[in-house]
Amino acid sequence: MKKELITLNVNGDDYEIAVQPWRTLTEVLRDQLNLTGTKLGCGTGDCGACTVLIDDQSVCSCLTLAIEVEGNKIVTIEGMTPDAAGEKDLENCELNQIQESFIAKGAIQFGFCTPGMILSSKFLLDHTPNPSEDEIRAGLSGNLCRCTGYNKIVDAIADAAEKTSPNKQGE
Repeated sequence: MKKELITLNVNGDDYEIAVQPWRTLTEVLRDQLNLTGTKLGCGTGDCGACTVLIDDQSVCSCLTLAIEVEGNKIVTIEGMTPDAAGEKDLENCELNQIQESFIAKGAIQFGFCTPGMILSSKFLLDHTPNPSEDEIRAGLSGNLCRCTGYNKIVDAIADAAEKTSPNKQGE
């Protein structure tokens, strides 16, 4: 089948690429744009490893065709660092508070689920700046982790919320 030429806005950069109409966003991000932070886990939208933000909504990229998101703003884990937009040398970028809190609270073990967890956390904190533990756990319900037991992840998100919430800063 013929490829279609599309433009994707990923992490603030526009990419004009030719894609087969059946290719998922996960495949295009990883295979064509070399943004390998987005993981392919189950391929059925059950594990959350492929989570990205599309127009500030948390989405499983394994269930999303790349051609469906032309014209939308896509954020991957590579775009989560404050100065990463257009930056190719991510080793010299600062981490955002969610990433810092995941490290500080030991919420990263094997790490396969971490990119999806961080993007789901961003979505949660953008919409619920001061979440309760129950709200954090509900916000992670689409993300599976087999290493941490979730407690350290919940602690990390609560820590990030405390450090970034406009209601908590300056107290």
